[in-house]
Amino acid sequence: MLVDVRFPHEHEWVALPDSVLMPLPELPEYDTALEAFRGRPVVVYCHHGVRSLDGAAYLRDRGLEAVSLKGGIDLYSLTVDPSLPRY
Repeated sequence: MLVDVRFPHEHEWVALPDSVLMPLPELPEYDTALEAFRGRPVVVYCHHGVRSLDGAAYLRDRGLEAVSLKGGIDLYSLTVDPSLPRY
């Protein structure tokens, strides 16, 4: 599972395919929906990788197998898929 913890306007600009938007400040509101991720690896991402560290920690505190995408979508667009727009 890919969880995007950026704001909606950032997600609209560019997002990883099949990612789910759950903005970091609203993450507690998704606790029930997050149960569907239990037992599956979850990769949390943001713009540069700072917010995703907090998001992944929040998910791990709830018993989910979560990691942060180092460097965020910005580094991903530089090293994996340069066709993604950068901001």
